[in-house]
Amino acid sequence: MRILPLIFLSTATAALLSLTFACGKSDPNAGDTVLAQVHKKTLRLSELEGMFPEDATTDDSLIIRQAFIRRWIRETALEYEAERNLPPDLNIDRLVRDYRSSLVSSHYEEVLISIRLDSSISQEELLAYYESSKGQYLLEKPIVRCLFIRVPYPTPEEDTLQQLWNNGKITDTMALENYCERLSEMALLRPEAWYSLDDIAQQLPKGTLTAANVNSKREFSQQDGSNRYYFRLLEMKPRLEIAPLSYVEEQARKVILHGRKAKVINEAREEIFERELRSKNIKIF
Repeated sequence: MRILPLIFLSTATAALLSLTFACGKSDPNAGDTVLAQVHKKTLRLSELEGMFPEDATTDDSLIIRQAFIRRWIRETALEYEAERNLPPDLNIDRLVRDYRSSLVSSHYEEVLISIRLDSSISQEELLAYYESSKGQYLLEKPIVRCLFIRVPYPTPEEDTLQQLWNNGKITDTMALENYCERLSEMALLRPEAWYSLDDIAQQLPKGTLTAANVNSKREFSQQDGSNRYYFRLLEMKPRLEIAPLSYVEEQARKVILHGRKAKVINEAREEIFERELRSKNIKIF
């Protein structure tokens, strides 16, 4: 098999890497063709198994192989140079052992968590955590409860939309949701939900809604060249006020689960330690 030579390698680079291509040369022990070599490290044809798509043409396969060889050469040359310049006081074997130990322990901890962790969080537990920790949830920016709609302009069925927007009946609310599903570009119609004021402001023409003017613009509709906007403020909480639970609920749940995971791991470590101690497998000299 003939391997095309790599391009863009200078003579000096080739000499530094001690690079050779074995055209048709096979390893006598494994019968595995050697494709490239950097110092004493070799790349063999078997290492490219599974890299080629089933529908790859001969030219595609050649491009993939050449690209892999080029990358392998550079990475291997860098690895060689890095090993050659290791500080004398760096215990690489110990680093490898520590890294392996960390990987093994982390994997086992994940197994323990998947078996032992109860991920269900009751509303009572969530509320208890929030009440004890809500001082940690000060708002960095204002948030609002509001209703907001953005529709194309000219507005389709404008009279219907205006009537539904102005009325507060349950039936009209459901009809408004139906209208927005059909014709709006964006609609926020959950009165209990909290949103960042900045996020709402970004949906409006620049400067329309800010922390400084939101209280004076509690309800309005306006249009620009391509959209019409409807906004109704229901409640606002300013910066540095405690965030409501519904706004930080997802974050709070993550904190609770993180605490449970830590507890599972710590309890497992103690169980293992006590078991090995009772079995006299632990000795301190």
